[in-house]
Amino acid sequence: MIGSLVIFGITYLFIATEKLDKTAASLLGATAAIMLGFVPYSEALHAVDLNVIFLLVGMMLSVNIMAKTGLFEWLAVKIAQRADGRGMVILSSFLIATAVLSAFLDNVTTVILIAPITILICEILVLPAIPFLILEALASNIGGAATLVGDPPNVIIASQTGLTFNQFLFNLGPPVLIMLVGGAFAAWFFFRDQMVVAEANKAHIRRARPELAILDAKKLRRALAVFTLILVGFFASHAVGIEPGIIALGGSLVMAIATGTDLHHALEKVEWNSVFFFVGLFMLIGALEHNHVFEALGHQIVKFTAGNLLLTVMVVLWFSAICSAVVDNIPLVIAMIPLLQRAIIPDFSVQMGLEMGSEALRHQVAEPLYWALALGACLGGNGSLVGASANVVVAQIGRRNNYPLTFMAFTKYGAPTMVGTLVIATGFLYVRYFF
Repeated sequence: MIGSLVIFGITYLFIATEKLDKTAASLLGATAAIMLGFVPYSEALHAVDLNVIFLLVGMMLSVNIMAKTGLFEWLAVKIAQRADGRGMVILSSFLIATAVLSAFLDNVTTVILIAPITILICEILVLPAIPFLILEALASNIGGAATLVGDPPNVIIASQTGLTFNQFLFNLGPPVLIMLVGGAFAAWFFFRDQMVVAEANKAHIRRARPELAILDAKKLRRALAVFTLILVGFFASHAVGIEPGIIALGGSLVMAIATGTDLHHALEKVEWNSVFFFVGLFMLIGALEHNHVFEALGHQIVKFTAGNLLLTVMVVLWFSAICSAVVDNIPLVIAMIPLLQRAIIPDFSVQMGLEMGSEALRHQVAEPLYWALALGACLGGNGSLVGASANVVVAQIGRRNNYPLTFMAFTKYGAPTMVGTLVIATGFLYVRYFF
């Protein structure tokens, strides 16, 4: 047990401090665990969740194909024109677009597409770009919490627990919507004086022709048709008994064929670093499971909360959020799920006299714990600049375009946003399961 914990701790340290490339760190950690005999090779391979891997690769392929059509550039210019160049309306519209896109694409891909276009619109209208970039990163993390495919932590939770796309949407969608409405009012209060646009600058946007952004209309129509089918597949995945990963991967390949995309070139655009980062982490967690680490930790948490389910749910929510504000939320979630499944849920099963696998245990114990973990991991990413990959990507894009986004500038708005959304999440979980 101690050896596997030491290797995991060292690997996590390298990931958190970025002293070593995070993909290299996770794969080297997994290699060390196997070579030192802390987990059999076959068991480490079995721990790799292919549903997560297929879902990530499939969604990356789909988004890259659609991005080549000019769809997202068209969307940005159209939003600015519909707002008639009014700064506050444009800001609100971009935040809504970012949140919605992040719910159905992964949030990193969303900000990669939206942030450069945002900077262009801001330069045309002479608006401050940094508030736009910060708020878009926050909106992407909040919007991504609403669905199974919106944020990598949700992908992992769904795959490991069997929760469906519809369950994520119907359970997490309402609190996320409340958070976004509250965020829109907060943005108006803090930034309304900075969003004044001169008439001359509004004229530039009015003269723009968004249709010129579309590079291939025929390809776009086909890509959107296939993407619609992929989303329908997500909604129906539980009913038809097909995992979302297979739907995403198969759908992306159909999209590539339907649009005449060179598959070899499209596959080069997949973020393979992220894919192999997941592979290494799954193997590391497999080593911890093999050595019964999660059972021991889970018993300690239940002991700390004195068997109080409400307190345990709130500890999971706030603990995962605070940790996610400091380190990457992906390894945190991969480590937390076995902790819940192997120890905490079984302990409450015994305490409450509910059979493992029963519907009562799933609804009364498992679901509130899983939703607490999902909300904590996704919303905690807003706590600091390094809390979520989307934040780091936005900062990099801003820096490349001479809009430096500092750690303190982001945290000034991110930390209060994290706390505010967690308060809403706390209220939601209490009302939903304990009121």
